[in-house]
Amino acid sequence: MSHFPSPPWSQPSSVDSLAAMAVNPRLGRDVERALASTPVCTDVSARAVHDLAELGSTRRYQRGSYLFHQDDEGEEVFLLIAGKIEISSLSMTGYRQLHTTVQPPQLFGELAVLGEGRRTTSALAVEDSDVWVVKGDLFLGFLDEQPSASRALMRALARQVRAHESLVDDLLFLDLKGRLAKRLLGLVSPSMDELPKDGAQLPAVVTQADLASLAGGSRESVTRVLSDFQKRGIVGRSGKRYVLKDVKALRRLAGL
Repeated sequence: MSHFPSPPWSQPSSVDSLAAMAVNPRLGRDVERALASTPVCTDVSARAVHDLAELGSTRRYQRGSYLFHQDDEGEEVFLLIAGKIEISSLSMTGYRQLHTTVQPPQLFGELAVLGEGRRTTSALAVEDSDVWVVKGDLFLGFLDEQPSASRALMRALARQVRAHESLVDDLLFLDLKGRLAKRLLGLVSPSMDELPKDGAQLPAVVTQADLASLAGGSRESVTRVLSDFQKRGIVGRSGKRYVLKDVKALRRLAGL
């Protein structure tokens, strides 16, 4: 028996809901293109992507708005269409840990849905952002009907596990300069196999305290290392943003 819900147009619809669907057809096409370009939907048919897109809705989050908070129930999956989202968490003592910044097009928030648990992080819009949102049970139904999407999602989760294992290895085998260099590269590149060009800028939201938490060092130590990087022309500043001026040097320091 199929568990994938019927698409909305096969169900009775009110005039109001039909009108809402027609308000911005361009954004609907943007959702389909964004979904199709995610790893989860790479091998999924265009029709299945279209059906999935119709099951969700788009929302505009203004800069400084939270999409969800740590410890919320995980009831929805999100796709960033435009803008930028920061994922972070707070410790019991109020210490803030930056995990990553989400760039479009990227799915996020699926872990709590898959685990049927609460959110372990918060998501904050650091720019005005357009986000597609789908109920968790509808997304799980899509995965039930699309084995290739399920396998792709498992591969993505496996990469996250390897990334966490890599963090442990970095703490054991890299000094602070190496760890900081690797985190700087990771903040502007989704993969260490596809490093950015010289001149890439970090998200404006990233602070020295964030870099310290990501690199596993004190803020004072990270500030000294950043100052050294700037003197050597490896890193620069453009307003509030850090600029990676010498990616090859950062790569060597990171042992890549």
